[in-house]
Amino acid sequence: MFSVSGMQGFEMFSVMHLVTLFLFFFTAWWLVYYRQALRAYQKIIKWSLFGALLACEVTHHIWLVLTNQWDVADLPLQLCSLSTFIALYLFLKPNKKAFWLLYFIGTIPPILSMVTPDMVYQFPHYRYIKYFLHHSAIPLAVLYFILFEGYRVPKKAVLKGFLTLNVIAVPVFFLNILLGTNFFYLASPTETKTLLSFFGNGVWYYAALEAAALIVFFITYLPMHYYMQAAEQKRVSGK
Repeated sequence: MFSVSGMQGFEMFSVMHLVTLFLFFFTAWWLVYYRQALRAYQKIIKWSLFGALLACEVTHHIWLVLTNQWDVADLPLQLCSLSTFIALYLFLKPNKKAFWLLYFIGTIPPILSMVTPDMVYQFPHYRYIKYFLHHSAIPLAVLYFILFEGYRVPKKAVLKGFLTLNVIAVPVFFLNILLGTNFFYLASPTETKTLLSFFGNGVWYYAALEAAALIVFFITYLPMHYYMQAAEQKRVSGK
């Protein structure tokens, strides 16, 4: 379960992969559908998500160190780690602008990462469990903040979030050059075949990344737009 070379041979859209995806989407549906009944258990949900995110981030590095694999490339500077740190911060201290960025980078990107995972290990290897638990907990945390803590995202946040991510990406890009790393996958696509594998090479790769990010940001905003619109209509009609 914790070996480096064992339990490899992950198959995309295998039965176990589909079951894992189903469990995530079912949990998301369950939080939305039973949100009123679950308010009594809000603190349990909150600290369960907090604990899951923290445990995934910490145990991953412990496993890498104990198996003599840790490298500078394993610094927590990937997009999922950024999402994790923002979420952990929000669990401890409210900040609406920090949530704006989390909403855009912590909703669709981790879900796409689960659909086309950068994964070689099979269930029940630790890496499989950690990967999917981690990438599930991030969008579930976003959902928690919306449903139970009332966070909302205005239209202006689309462009602000996109520009903020680009500002963060600039030092990460140069850090990749300095360290020979691939944080944010700015140096190249993933080693295994994922959606990034279709983005081309060189300048076209970066152009595709920018275009895809902007499209994802707009698509991610749409549910929030209709959610707030429906809430406003309900408020007006209730007067």
